[in-house]
Amino acid sequence: MKVNKDTGPDIAHTLGIGRSSSKIKLLKRWIGWGIPVLIVALVLIFRIARNTAETMQFKTEAARSGNLTVAVSATGNLEPTNQVDIGSELSGIIETVEVDFNDRVKAGQILARLDTDKLEARVLQSKAALESARAQLLQAQATIKEKSAGLERMRQAQALSGGKVPSQYELDSAEASLQRAMADEAGAKAKIAEAQATLEVDEADLSKALIRSPINGIVLSRNVEPGQTVAASLQAPVLFTLAEDLTQMELHVDVDEADVGQVAQGQDATFTVDAYPGRTFPARITQVRYGSQTTGGVVTYKTVLKVDNSDLLLRPGMTATADIVVKKVENAILVPNAALRFIPPVIKDKPDDSSDKRTMISRIFPRPSHRNRSSSSNNRRMAGEKAQQLVWTLKNGEPDSISITTGATDGIMTEVTRGEIEPGTLLVVDTVGVAK
Repeated sequence: MKVNKDTGPDIAHTLGIGRSSSKIKLLKRWIGWGIPVLIVALVLIFRIARNTAETMQFKTEAARSGNLTVAVSATGNLEPTNQVDIGSELSGIIETVEVDFNDRVKAGQILARLDTDKLEARVLQSKAALESARAQLLQAQATIKEKSAGLERMRQAQALSGGKVPSQYELDSAEASLQRAMADEAGAKAKIAEAQATLEVDEADLSKALIRSPINGIVLSRNVEPGQTVAASLQAPVLFTLAEDLTQMELHVDVDEADVGQVAQGQDATFTVDAYPGRTFPARITQVRYGSQTTGGVVTYKTVLKVDNSDLLLRPGMTATADIVVKKVENAILVPNAALRFIPPVIKDKPDDSSDKRTMISRIFPRPSHRNRSSSSNNRRMAGEKAQQLVWTLKNGEPDSISITTGATDGIMTEVTRGEIEPGTLLVVDTVGVAK
């Protein structure tokens, strides 16, 4: 009897074991592929629904009518109208200092004293030399008188003797002696003048040992102490710095070369200092200097402004930021500068019932409309011109361009000299985002 060894598959087929395993594998395969496909489909549906519901929102500001003030900014430092540095012509030791910082002084007032022992000795020496020169003059004058009298007697004797006595040689010698005496007199007078000049110089040095104020003012700095040695052989040291009148000061600012053409004498300005935040001070331009200064490759021109400091709040050396008014425009139509900088962004095409011919890819990744592409490029082209600009207003919820000609600007608002802009016209300045 033979045994059939292939009965295993028949039994599995009869029991349905093999078919169940195949179905499970096939089900797992469908689940493995179906879940990613389902996720992609849900994402596509969400994107299409979102694109259908999205609309762009814009931030607007209204054009208005008003006055415009154009100003140029510059920085600088406050300085006194007349500042004097006081030094010493003489070398020596400071004996006393009579004033201190912030003291008010008058013209001629003593500020400091030098030790005068050597100077007084020189004055006495010069006086003695002068007296000696004067004595020599008296001696020379007496000699002249003596020689003159002797010569006169000799001439009388010659006349009485008929030219026999004295001899001509003796007469010539007497005349020469008289001339030498007169020369000695002239020399004595010159020595007197020299001694007098030396005395005056020494007396002047003695007076300069008292350092006095040349002006009425206030002491800004004191650079000397009693007992300090002053050496003035090469350069006069600065001992004191005085400001004549702090109620009237000057503001020296550096105006950039790009703005100096708008700045002129007589223009009004305001400035601020860090010491008084929130407060502005008035000023007026008195001078725009032609000499240039170059710092770090930047060319500037020194401009001087007159400042009234009657309340003495401002102090020399303070750093100030000035706004110089270079132009005023009245009753002008003004638009915000943000409206001039605005360029419409790329806006997605809005879906409608007649656009079903677009593919699924075009719905998911829409291209900007031809209108927005052309208007954006036009805006860039117009912005490149000198005074031509494009601004945007909303028409049916979408940006619509308006061509204008601009004038002066203060950095925030700009004057419109030509264009279909009226006060109250809403202009787009920015995009807020999207709303559903």
